[in-house]
Amino acid sequence: MPHRNKAISKEVQDKLTPLKVLQDFIEGNARFIRDEVHTIDHKALISQTTEGQHPKAIVLSCIDSRVPVELIFDQTIGDIFVARVAGNFENTDILGSMEYSCKVAGSKLVLVLGHESCGAIKAACDHVELGNITSLLDNIQPAVKLSESQIKGKHNSTNSEFVNKTIENNVSLTIKRIREKSAILKEMEDNEEIKIVGGVYHISSGKVELL
Repeated sequence: MPHRNKAISKEVQDKLTPLKVLQDFIEGNARFIRDEVHTIDHKALISQTTEGQHPKAIVLSCIDSRVPVELIFDQTIGDIFVARVAGNFENTDILGSMEYSCKVAGSKLVLVLGHESCGAIKAACDHVELGNITSLLDNIQPAVKLSESQIKGKHNSTNSEFVNKTIENNVSLTIKRIREKSAILKEMEDNEEIKIVGGVYHISSGKVELL
């Protein structure tokens, strides 16, 4: 069982490349699926990160309790920034958080992570209206509309093919909007300082499939 007792230092972070970080995520997810994750010396990591942090990536995830982001990639204290909102879409505050993560704190990867059986996506497919949830779901409607043009049959949550396509489209459109709305992140990606990628987590198997 691999062991973690060293937090990421500035020196280690500086040597990381976006592809190395992505590979690290892929390998971590494979360990998670095999149930061979690192044993963690939390006390050591807390002590080493008290004065600062040098995370390798930022993940934009859904709030879903079945998607524990650090666990599914076998990451720990000091490894990654995580932004969470139902439906894993971007907004001004999340874009600012991503810009801070990459431009200020040195992260190398932005990962937009959707997931199977997403309640927010299903609600958007069904055009649910309820309190503040209504405006939250408006952010997912572009993905719903795109899926309507791609998938035959019922355009609601009873059609699993339609829901799954909307989950993928929501990730892809979120990435597109991140590049459009953040000149900072787009420039960093153009300069190969970071990568912006997307994936879908399968809650039935534990596997993250990159898009």
